Amino acid sequence: MSRPPFPATLSGLIPLFDAFVLDQFGTLHDGAALYPGAIPMLRAMRAAGKRIAMLSNSGKRAAGNAARLTRMGVPPDVFDVVLTSGEVGFGLIAAGAVPATLGRRRCFLLERDGDGMLLDGLDLERAPASAADLVLIAGSEGERRPLGAYAEELAPLAARGIPAVCLNPDRAMLTPRGLAFGAGQIAELYQRLGGAVTWIGKPYPEVFAATLAALGDPAPARVAVVGDSVEHDIAGARAAGCAAFLVRTGIIAGADDSAIAEECRRFGATPDAILEGCG
Repeated sequence: MSRPPFPATLSGLIPLFDAFVLDQFGTLHDGAALYPGAIPMLRAMRAAGKRIAMLSNSGKRAAGNAARLTRMGVPPDVFDVVLTSGEVGFGLIAAGAVPATLGRRRCFLLERDGDGMLLDGLDLERAPASAADLVLIAGSEGERRPLGAYAEELAPLAARGIPAVCLNPDRAMLTPRGLAFGAGQIAELYQRLGGAVTWIGKPYPEVFAATLAALGDPAPARVAVVGDSVEHDIAGARAAGCAAFLVRTGIIAGADDSAIAEECRRFGATPDAILEGCG
């Protein structure tokens, strides 16, 4: 028997799931301000007793993302946990679970906003590209630096066989100036230059496993993942066994049904429903 269609609003989904995994950028906010309806929706979820995880493909540590949400006006009582690909990557590297980093200490770090927290507590030291034995791709400054500048910087490292770890697989990012290329495109560039890349973040399984564990290990089928990226949120949710819902905001704002269908074909993942936004 086929499953009845899901409601096309996030509020209509609240009674149907035990927990929600919500993307941040493009789903709850645009990088500068919350979308209308975000706080009432979070409060409605909490009032219904739902567990909520904020999950971002950000190369920053989770504390920095939690602080950003606070600055935007998100009260801490409307979610259970904030996780980022950077936080999960930090834990995996610290535990020696990322083979590419083993035996390497001199790190060339690509980040955003000069945030060096990622290396605090790791057995890694920051190094210039010429002396590095590891590349960490945590962020992009794509609205300020062209991709060619990254190519020039990274080509010698790739030629030397230096491995890279990408802690933010997003290929596009929202900025105050509009869409720009994300850290994921820099990592793809590194691969084209001949470098090896280890990927950590959505849609890869480690970040979803960590999120479900932080929520108390609910049955994946009872968890709804909501995001604006077919490639990362929808494909990742499908692989984790969760329900998947795409919002028409963020990087797909303005995309018509045919463009969304093409994205679904490209990444082999289809959402359970398409929502207009977080309301």
